Amino acid sequence: MSQSSAYVGRLAPSPTGAQHVGNARTYLIAWLAARQVEGHVVLRLEDIDSPRIKPWAVQQTYDDLAWLGLDWDTGPIVQTDRLDLYKNALEQLKKRELVYPCTCSRGDIEAAASAPHLENEGPAYPGSCAGRRVADAASLGRTPFAWRFRVSDSQAFVDGFLGLTHIDLRQAGGDFVVWKLAGTPAYQLAVVVDDAAMHVTEVIRGDDLVASTPRQLLLYDALGLTPPRFTHVPLVVGPDGRRLAKRHGDTRLSTLRSSGVTPEEFVGLLAWSCGWLPRISPVSPRDLIATFTFAAIPKSPFVLTDALLRQIGHPL
Repeated sequence: MSQSSAYVGRLAPSPTGAQHVGNARTYLIAWLAARQVEGHVVLRLEDIDSPRIKPWAVQQTYDDLAWLGLDWDTGPIVQTDRLDLYKNALEQLKKRELVYPCTCSRGDIEAAASAPHLENEGPAYPGSCAGRRVADAASLGRTPFAWRFRVSDSQAFVDGFLGLTHIDLRQAGGDFVVWKLAGTPAYQLAVVVDDAAMHVTEVIRGDDLVASTPRQLLLYDALGLTPPRFTHVPLVVGPDGRRLAKRHGDTRLSTLRSSGVTPEEFVGLLAWSCGWLPRISPVSPRDLIATFTFAAIPKSPFVLTDALLRQIGHPL
């Protein structure tokens, strides 16, 4: 197998809103990791979180990636075009009695069905519906229900950035939703099916999603699929240490573009934050391929300040 076919990475934006500085930093890391080994890059649009999807954000996401200078070899692949694949996976889980119908409140289930971030990890699901079997779904009539996966163990894994990592899912979330009340797949099931179908070998994402990995490893085992390697990198945070959000001002890539910041100036800021440049200076992603290394990335989150944005010409 050639080096290019051995490594398959992916960019997996979700059009729930505008892409921001934090998204861009993770995409750049994932893209560079693939391009340095002449790997294959898949672009997948994760658009199954329907209540939160913004139609205008789809084209803007593509425009943002093009502005950054990040290309891809396959895609864009759109999750809502792949529902039959997710249904087939759910049926496999049903046959093995690894899921059960859950009639807990819509709010509880919907909150659990999207990509979970560390700050949103609530108490473990108490198992209110865990006594049910698959066949019990037929007796629920018109009562809405989701399908919840039974967590029996929690695998440790070797993270490409964090090293040996173990999260006890029985304490952190417990049984998790794989199919939502709305009749669509939840994040955990969809990404496992997609990454396996697309032969993804490397998943690089923010460390706010590290707790998703043991859940996904359980699904890989349950579906008889080979998991990729997982690497979770530090986030971009605001001066208050919290994940970037509207409270930190306008950090949207579309705003940077419209304000006249060049992609090279912005990528230079990201490269400096990752330790690949000694100072903030304009650079293109391709110029970073030879010098890219995970070892240079600081272990702590990158704190984005107004002063740093002004340094690349963003008028705040």
